[in-house]
Amino acid sequence: MGHSYNKIWVHAIWSTKDRRPLIELSVEDKIHQHINQQLREAGCPVRIINGMPDHIHCLFLLNPQRSISEVIKQIKGSSSHYVNQTNLISQKFAWQTGYAAYSVSESVLEKTFSYIQNQKSHHQKKSFQQEYEDFLKLYGLNNS
Repeated sequence: MGHSYNKIWVHAIWSTKDRRPLIELSVEDKIHQHINQQLREAGCPVRIINGMPDHIHCLFLLNPQRSISEVIKQIKGSSSHYVNQTNLISQKFAWQTGYAAYSVSESVLEKTFSYIQNQKSHHQKKSFQQEYEDFLKLYGLNNS
C-alpha cells in the first residue's frame, strides 16, 4: 500500500478555569466561530462546536500531522487570548488546565453530533460534573 489514510474524528471537551460560567449566550457564537476558524487553520475540519457557560464540546477531524494535545493547546491558548484581547467578557478569561478527547467512530458520528448540538437541553438534566464522570466511566478512565 503506497498511501497513508487517516480519518480520526475527535470529540474534545474542556472547561473554563474553575468551571466558572463565563461564556454567556451573547458571546458564545463569537468564541465558537474563533475556535472553528483556528481548528480549520490547523487542518482540522470542524463538524460542530457547542457548549455551556462553563465548558465546550468540539467534534473535528484530526490533522494526521498534528497530535491532539498540540491542537487543543493551540486552540485553548488562541481562544483565551482572543476573548481577553477583544474584551468579550468583563473578567479575565482562561480555560482550565487539561481536557478530555475521545475518538468517535463513523457509526456514532451523527449521534455524537446530536449530543453536542443539544447541549443546552441535555444540561437541564445533568451537570457538567456528572457528564464528565459519565464520560470517564464510559471510556474506562475512572480517576479513582
